Amino acid sequence: MDVTAATPDAFRARWEAALTELELDVAETEAMLAGDHVTAPAPPWTPPPGLGPLPEPLRARAQLLVDRQAEVAQRLGEALVLSRRQARLTEVLRAGGPRRPVYLDAAG
Repeated sequence: MDVTAATPDAFRARWEAALTELELDVAETEAMLAGDHVTAPAPPWTPPPGLGPLPEPLRARAQLLVDRQAEVAQRLGEALVLSRRQARLTEVLRAGGPRRPVYLDAAG
């Protein structure tokens, strides 16, 4: 679609739809991190062809979305580290723990 041929309302509506789609992806990831539900990861977002530049009235909404995405990305990284630690601990516990003493009482 030629951006220059679109009416201002249609142009803005396309951007609003794109932002809404991204906001829904972030909300789904936030819900997953909160433990509300687990879903398959969303496919990578690609902008619709010919979307054009962001309309100025939508700049604040887009900036809030970018900030939420950054926060969720950080929380995902933290959750990944925690998950790996828990998986390692689970493996140790399933194996029956360490086979030799961790501490040696040489005085006693």
